Amino acid sequence: MLPYATAAEAEAALGRAMTRAEAAWLCYSASMPDHLLYCHNVAILLLLYTLAPLPLALLELRARAAPDGVAAAVMRPSTYKLQPRAHLSPAAFLRCYLDTGRVLLLTVGTLSLVSYPAVKMVGIRTGLPLPSAGEVAAQMLVYLLVEDYLGYWIHRLLHTRWGYDNIHRVHHEFTAPFGYAAPYAHWAEVLILGVPAFTGPAIVPCHMTTLWLWFVLRHLEAIDIHSGSTFHSTRQSLSHSMEGPNTMTTITV
Repeated sequence: MLPYATAAEAEAALGRAMTRAEAAWLCYSASMPDHLLYCHNVAILLLLYTLAPLPLALLELRARAAPDGVAAAVMRPSTYKLQPRAHLSPAAFLRCYLDTGRVLLLTVGTLSLVSYPAVKMVGIRTGLPLPSAGEVAAQMLVYLLVEDYLGYWIHRLLHTRWGYDNIHRVHHEFTAPFGYAAPYAHWAEVLILGVPAFTGPAIVPCHMTTLWLWFVLRHLEAIDIHSGSTFHSTRQSLSHSMEGPNTMTTITV
């Protein structure tokens, strides 16, 4: 909750006029508790998970349902899928979406409720001024490097015999990956992989809006590399097709 009742008070504290972005942030967050702002991560995550994989999912379902005579009007999966013989039914898409949404809501939702004191302790702020573009870019670079390094080693541990059999095998139930399967995982894996994602912001604290942006980009990246399409990376599809412990590529998700 910002300590300003009016825009004039905020500008007096800043010693300058607010930017449009800062005025919008003041209007939105002035009377909203910081804990509630932090919990926006849950809604953002579920919204992204619902919408980002949807275009390719609809494309595949539409193409499979199209008669052969209208092939020219519909892009066939064989033209863009890395594993064109792997087909999922609408029921499989729905099961993956509902199961993953439930796990995300229970894990990320619960974690957001109990982890806010740690967020405040490391220095995640909600006030004014908003960070500059350069500050955000530098923080994103740090977060990406930290998350990629830690995520790689955690992923290797998940591909040991015990880690795979007890936790990571759930993520590999879909051997031909697609966007909705990106966060499809055991609840423990969702929590474990949250550690490298939050370590960067803990080392280099940021504004709450930057934290939102970081989680958005991280989730979009995971959906992108799990898409299973020729538009994107091939490495995760290779990782999923070689199911079992000790079979992983250098990709870190």
